Amino acid sequence: QVQLVESGGGLVQSGGSLRLSCAASGRTFHGNAMTWFRQAPGKERDFVATISGNMLRIYADSVKGRFTISRDNAQNTIYLQMNSLKPEDTAVYYCAAARKVVAGTEISDYEYWGQGTQVTVSS
Repeated sequence: QVQLVESGGGLVQSGGSLRLSCAASGRTFHGNAMTWFRQAPGKERDFVATISGNMLRIYADSVKGRFTISRDNAQNTIYLQMNSLKPEDTAVYYCAAARKVVAGTEISDYEYWGQGTQVTVSS
């Protein structure tokens, strides 16, 4: 059974940093696209950042220059380093994995999902 487990969320002040992790089990995703989405209260789930199986990275405009996505294939884990956090970054952050090497920014591109981790940024 494939599982994606996010961790690292929490409460942080505006301007602070957090590092999210997403550990996969049940199969390896070394050559697959893995992605972070987020969902704020009352809003749709939005794309944040993706890293493809060949290490191509794409970011949402709202996080470009502040967030960095990375992966450790030996650990079957991806990370999201979030710096200069703003109150508008407050959301539940979800990890997703695709069966493809390169996937897009749409929810429908991903077959596997984690349960999410809460990030709250206070002003």
